[in-house]
Amino acid sequence: MGIRLDRTDGIGVITIDRPEKLNALTLAMYDELGAAFAEVQGDPRIGVAVLTGAGERAFCVGADLGESIPALTEERFDISEWDAAHQKHSTLEKPVVAAINGLCLGGGFEIMLSTDIRLASADAQFALPETGVGVVPAGGTLVRLIRQIPYAFAMDLMLRGDRIDAETALRYGLVNRVVEASALHDEAIAVAEQLLTKSATALATVKRAVRALADLPESEAFRLEAVLGQQAFASDDAREGLAAFAERRPPRFPSRGA
Repeated sequence: MGIRLDRTDGIGVITIDRPEKLNALTLAMYDELGAAFAEVQGDPRIGVAVLTGAGERAFCVGADLGESIPALTEERFDISEWDAAHQKHSTLEKPVVAAINGLCLGGGFEIMLSTDIRLASADAQFALPETGVGVVPAGGTLVRLIRQIPYAFAMDLMLRGDRIDAETALRYGLVNRVVEASALHDEAIAVAEQLLTKSATALATVKRAVRALADLPESEAFRLEAVLGQQAFASDDAREGLAAFAERRPPRFPSRGA
């Protein structure tokens, strides 16, 4: 029980493992999840992470109502202590694929928003119920949601807190694809395996650029984009990728240890 990180062929599978409680996060699990993300970034054997929940009923329903929520409401600690789990101020430059099985509520929804590519099972359900109990989704959602999906959808989710199904989440732009529950794990691993064929340098540059450019004035953003783009074009991976293209062969990117 807790947070597991399993490594297989360049993929780090992070599992929120408390299925009997719908993968609700204890205080310790928040710390463990942040540590798992940091371990993915620091481990050269891992090129891509897959984040999922144990069991079939839930991805994650957020903070444990018996421990984590009372700790917040009693002001025993500040919500910023969960920043690492929510990937706020993150330095993780490897892709994170979410495999969303079942319920994705509250803090689980917020953690999903920190991932890069999202697959949902056909029976998945999503909600931000915080306003119904007098709190707000402050684990990154107040910043991220309005930047990721249209305003009206974002405000409806945050203000009313109603559940939506997987197809609605797809229509809103919260997830990339909806698949049958029985195929979710394999589909997520397939996406991760495809990402492992790409340049690790290029993937890291994309993530770094998206974080850095989002809030800059347009002229400054274009200037920094050119700097980051030039760094990628001048990399060993770019030289290998262009040579492989000319020679009609798969690339062997140095960043992948080839």
